[in-house]
Amino acid sequence: MSRWSRSLRIIGSLAAAALLAAACGTASTGTSGTSGASTTSGSSSSTTSAKPTASAPGITANQIVLGSTQPLTGPAAPGYSEIAPASNAVFQWANAHGGIYGRKIVYNYLDDAYNPTETVQKTRQLLAEPVFADFDPLGTPTQLQVQGLLNSQKVPQLFVASGCACWSNPAYPYTTGWQTNYVIEGKVLGKYVESHFKGKKIAYVYQDDEFGQDGVKGLDQEIPASQVVARQPYSIAQLLQATGLGDQMSKVQAAGAQVVVLFTIPAATAEALLGGAKLGLKAQYVVSNVGSDVITLSGLVSVISGGKAGAALLNGIISDDYLPSPADLSNPWISLFHQIYEKYDNTSKNKFDGNTEYGMAVAFTMLDLLQAAGPNPTRASLVATLAAKGPTFNTPGLVPLSYSSSDHYGFEGAQIGVITGGKFVLSGPIYQTTNSGPITTYTGSPSTPPSFTNPTF
Repeated sequence: MSRWSRSLRIIGSLAAAALLAAACGTASTGTSGTSGASTTSGSSSSTTSAKPTASAPGITANQIVLGSTQPLTGPAAPGYSEIAPASNAVFQWANAHGGIYGRKIVYNYLDDAYNPTETVQKTRQLLAEPVFADFDPLGTPTQLQVQGLLNSQKVPQLFVASGCACWSNPAYPYTTGWQTNYVIEGKVLGKYVESHFKGKKIAYVYQDDEFGQDGVKGLDQEIPASQVVARQPYSIAQLLQATGLGDQMSKVQAAGAQVVVLFTIPAATAEALLGGAKLGLKAQYVVSNVGSDVITLSGLVSVISGGKAGAALLNGIISDDYLPSPADLSNPWISLFHQIYEKYDNTSKNKFDGNTEYGMAVAFTMLDLLQAAGPNPTRASLVATLAAKGPTFNTPGLVPLSYSSSDHYGFEGAQIGVITGGKFVLSGPIYQTTNSGPITTYTGSPSTPPSFTNPTF
């Protein structure tokens, strides 16, 4: 058994790297709330005379069924297993306040262990239920395996939990991204590196799929090629081996890297940091937000190192985000998320961190879309509504969502931050860009969250 495999067994007891004990094929659903007409003051259900009907597969007069596949176990589970329960907490909160047009949202998420073969099987299971939409299914390699299937059946594959640029593809009109795509994130991180580390030797360590490859495309748009001294991909199979990313980090050190940019999932980030520390590598780490959550990483480095390393190893890491820092309790969205978390998601397995924030934020986007789609949406009208609504979604995002009939990317920007004293602190300008356009500074105002006790939908 590899070091990572042994660690994975232990991680289940850590709040920072929770593994849900969901059995294969078991669905987790929101059960809180009422199914009658909304009694919330100002809710859309009280301002329309249309009677909710069974307008599409997965919709009845009383409920909307959403589904997704998630890595509740396996190499991507640390941290990411918290996302679906956090989204479900938002749906339970919405149900408790009348739901959407009086309908209760039921969210069934199944474990695919970050295995594309399992993703196909579990997605077919969800389609058979049926579900109205595949909501926030996680993973680049996993969702690429079912993108064609879902689009051929005209089932919305909405807000995929991956920043692959492939989610905005005219050939797959029922698929959309949500988070800042990896090319754009690479550009933002690359701009910072180019500005602050001129002349330094830079190395890339990245996952060998569209996640890492897209990130490198963005980095290369901003960082001079002459500064890049090493490019080290890794596979999930390598990550599961006893040596972790030791070979990649040895080559990074041999190349004399002074700055190491990581496009890595949390487990790989932890392996890279520990591998570098073991070698005595003195370098500045710059990490994609995909693999930089403080609480998740703190637990991982502690477990994998057998308690020899902890949160101090993360100090000084530079990363980015398109959402406010989960540690910023002054932010009204973070305050609302904490209230929902305390009532609907506070368990020994789910702690409030960046993954929890992500799950809640994307769930609010789904609520906003369902409300805008009207009392009796179809799958086609839901996708059309998303394109028409575009940047008017009410989200905690630092930049607006970019949706249109031709753009299914999501947030097109991010802000730089640094891990300091166990917290991720954002500062400086918020950057906005496209895959190939110039980087500009976003100056818009943040949106206002709904009330915890008296929301309107």
